[in-house]
Amino acid sequence: MNVQVSPARQVPILPLILATTTIRLAFAAALGLGVDESYMVAAGRRLSLGYFDHPPASWWLSWAAAHIAGTEASIVVRLPFIALFALSTWLTFSLGRRVADARAGLWAAVLLNLSPVFGVTTGTWVLPDGPLDCTLLGAALCLVRALGDGQRQALRWWCGTGLCAGLALFSKYSAGLSILGALLYLGTSRQHRVWLRRRGPYVAALIACAVFAPVVVWNATHGWASFAFQGDRAAGLRFHPLEPIVTWAGEALFVLPWIWLPMMALFIAGFRRGAPWTDRLLACLASPPIVLFALVSAWSSQRVLFHWAAPGYLMLFPLLGREVARRLDRRWVRHTLIGTACLVVAVLAVIGTQVRLDWLGPRLTLVIHKDPTIEGVNWTSLRTGLEAKGLLQPGTTVGVPNWRDAGKIAYALGPSVPVICLNRDSRQFGFAEPASARVGQDILLLAVDHPERVAVDLGPHFTKIEPLGSVPITLRGRRLAGVTILRGEHLSSWPWR
Repeated sequence: MNVQVSPARQVPILPLILATTTIRLAFAAALGLGVDESYMVAAGRRLSLGYFDHPPASWWLSWAAAHIAGTEASIVVRLPFIALFALSTWLTFSLGRRVADARAGLWAAVLLNLSPVFGVTTGTWVLPDGPLDCTLLGAALCLVRALGDGQRQALRWWCGTGLCAGLALFSKYSAGLSILGALLYLGTSRQHRVWLRRRGPYVAALIACAVFAPVVVWNATHGWASFAFQGDRAAGLRFHPLEPIVTWAGEALFVLPWIWLPMMALFIAGFRRGAPWTDRLLACLASPPIVLFALVSAWSSQRVLFHWAAPGYLMLFPLLGREVARRLDRRWVRHTLIGTACLVVAVLAVIGTQVRLDWLGPRLTLVIHKDPTIEGVNWTSLRTGLEAKGLLQPGTTVGVPNWRDAGKIAYALGPSVPVICLNRDSRQFGFAEPASARVGQDILLLAVDHPERVAVDLGPHFTKIEPLGSVPITLRGRRLAGVTILRGEHLSSWPWR
C-alpha cells in the first residue's frame, strides 16, 4: 500500500523554515546560556565517548561548534541545535505529507514551531532533545517509507530507520521508548506483522546497536555510571495515584493546552478499529513516552520532568496538521493559529529584550520571589570581579559546592580556569575535572547560595577555609546575585568520585 504524496512546491515550507530560523537565531543571540546549557558546554570541554548525564551527541555538537569557531559564545554553541531544528521542521513536513498531503505537512511543521517545548527550548538551546527529536523524526519517516513503499525499496529504508534510531539513542536514552513503540506496532499490526519474519527490522536493529555501541563501551569502563544515574530516576517507594494527572497537565502546558487537547484526542483515535495504518503507527510511537513517564511519576521518588515525554507528542504533529488543514476554513482555527504565533513571538521578545536590556529591572522581584533574569545571563561580571581582586592567577583551581552553579561559573570563567564540583552529586564534572586529582592544592571556593554551609560541609577536607569577600553578578550595573569567595587551604582528601 503506497501513501499518497503531494508536491512540496504547493506549500511555503522553505519560507517557514527561514522565518522561524531567523527568529530563533535572534533569540539565541539575546540570551546567555541557561544552567543546563552552561553545564553541558563547560563539563563537555573534554571530548569523550560517553558522559554522565546523556549519550554524546549534544555534547559533541557544542564542542565541535566551539572548536570550529574558536569561541564558546552562546550563539555559536547553539548553532548546531538551531540547524537541527530547521531539519526537524522539514522532516515533520515530510512525515505529514506521507501521512496525508503537503498541506497537512505544512501545518504540522507550523504547529511544531508554535509549541514552546519544541520551537523554543528544543529548537534553540544546547540540550540533548535537539538531536533526539531530529533523529526520531528521521527514523519515523524512514519507517513509514519502509512499510509503505513496497518490498523493492524497503531494505534501504529499514537501514535508514536503524541509522536514525541509533543516532537517537546516541542523543538520549529515552529514544528507546520510541523504538519500543515501533515494536508495539509491528507486533499488533495484521498488515505489517509479516515484517517480523523478514530481514529488514533485524538489519535496522543491528545498525542501531552498532551506532549506540560506544555509549555501552564508555559505561562499561566507567562503572555503568550513566545507566545507573538514569535508571535511578524511575526508582522509588512512594505512591501518589494523582501524580500522572499532574504530569499530563504539566506536559499540556509545555506543549500548549489548545494544541495538547486535540493532539490527545487524535492519539486515542489512532488506536480505533479502522484507523489508517499510519495513524496507528504514529500513535504506537507516541504511546510509550506519553504513558510510561506518567506512570513512573506515580511511584518515583524523583520528579518526572514534563519535557521527558516530548518525543511522544512529537509523533502526533502530522495527525494534528492534517486536522488543521481540513478545518482551516473555520475562523476560530485561523484565529487560534494567528493568536498563538503572536503570543509566542511576544514572549520571546519580552524575554530576549529583558535579558539584553534589563528594561524590567528590579520590578520583576515584586511579582517573582527570585529574579529569573540571572538564569539567562552569562556570569561574565564574575570573572571581571575576580580579576580585579587578583584572584585568578595562573594555576588557580576553582571549587563550587554544586554542579548547577559550577556550570554557570565554569562557562563564565572560560576553559583556561579549571573548575571542580565539591559535591557528592558532581555529574560530568566528576569525570571531566575530578576533585580527587586536586588533593594537596589550595582551592578558590565560590558559593552562590548558602555560603554559610561551605565551611561546615567542606571544612573537614581542608586545613583551613578563609573568607575573601564577595563579587556581584551584574546586568547593566544592576546586582542580580552575590558570589561569596573563600580560600580553601590544602585539599587534604576527597572521598567521592
